[in-house]
Amino acid sequence: MLEHLELFFKSIFIDNMVFAVFLGMCSYLAVSKKVATAVGLGAAVIFVLAVTVPLNWLLDQYLLQPGALSWLGEEYASYDLSFLSFILFIATIATMVQLVEIVVEKFSPSLYNSLGIFLPLIAVNCAILGGSLFMQAREIPSLGLAFNYGLSSGIGWFLAILAIAAIREKIRYSAVPVPLRGLGITFIITGLMGIGFQSFGGMLTGDNEPPAATEEVVEVIETEQIKEDSEDPIETEESIEVIAGID
Repeated sequence: MLEHLELFFKSIFIDNMVFAVFLGMCSYLAVSKKVATAVGLGAAVIFVLAVTVPLNWLLDQYLLQPGALSWLGEEYASYDLSFLSFILFIATIATMVQLVEIVVEKFSPSLYNSLGIFLPLIAVNCAILGGSLFMQAREIPSLGLAFNYGLSSGIGWFLAILAIAAIREKIRYSAVPVPLRGLGITFIITGLMGIGFQSFGGMLTGDNEPPAATEEVVEVIETEQIKEDSEDPIETEESIEVIAGID
């Protein structure tokens, strides 16, 4: 349970797709002018990441890794299909994006029109593909953790685009210097938000000192205390002799 919570919060705040690795910036900058549009695209990204990352984990574990085909028989254990990772990952992502596009067009035509070309472009969004590739590179051990990682990564991207959309709606009526209007002030705000999100790293690094180090420190303190205690009587006797000689 603790492992799931740590992965969840770390993927949202510390390893945020936008603020930590700068993935999905094209959609982040282009569709963040209105909160309503940002919410729609963010929800679509959450769904696609939450579905494609665990699906690609299954493909990686049972098809793509060296020796993953051993479940078909010993003669297939030496096969290595890892060179197909990009093709199969993108195929899975494109299928899910097509499903999202059909659903959004059916139930929310206004949102479909406002998202425009950026809804089908989720299929080639580097944040979506990056989620599956990071899952593969980090060797996430279970399907549950893979789903957790996909969901939390999508939530992190959703929070990023929602926050910048809300800020951009407000600064539209602010006295922003002319050279910084538009993408200029957006990049500055994104950098400041990234610094704020990275500050959450202290939540997961505050208690990482190994117990062995603490025991070593205690042993050193006890050893020094024993030495001091053993030296005290000698110093006391010398002090008495010196005082007696003076008298």
